[in-house]
Amino acid sequence: MSSKMIFVNLPVTDLPRSKNFYEALGWKVNQDFTDENASCIVIDDNICLMLLTREYFATFATRPIADTAATTSAGYALSLGSAQEVDQLTDAAVAAGGREEVNEDKRAQEAQVGMHGRTFLDPDGHQWEPFWMDYPGAN
Repeated sequence: MSSKMIFVNLPVTDLPRSKNFYEALGWKVNQDFTDENASCIVIDDNICLMLLTREYFATFATRPIADTAATTSAGYALSLGSAQEVDQLTDAAVAAGGREEVNEDKRAQEAQVGMHGRTFLDPDGHQWEPFWMDYPGAN
């Protein structure tokens, strides 16, 4: 494990369904950190999702858990290596039971600055924003 990593903790209503959804995106499960309350999904060497049952997630917080099916609580932007990777990930998410949200105004603004992004929601409504940006310092 890297010394600096990001673990994003997401409350989920159906742990097996959520685990299957993220595996369908091509991300791997780390069995060392997976049990009946949680599943660790490895996005890359430095980013992991901790999918936590809502009951277990509640033990980490004193405030109510957001209803992400009804409201947006955060947008998880994920930089990818190409516009094609953005499309492949979003298409995989939709095929696995996610839902794409399309905002044509946002797409037009992004295109003006050399960006290609899409937005999808996982089965619990968590918002993902994969994107690729063509900028000189990228290489």
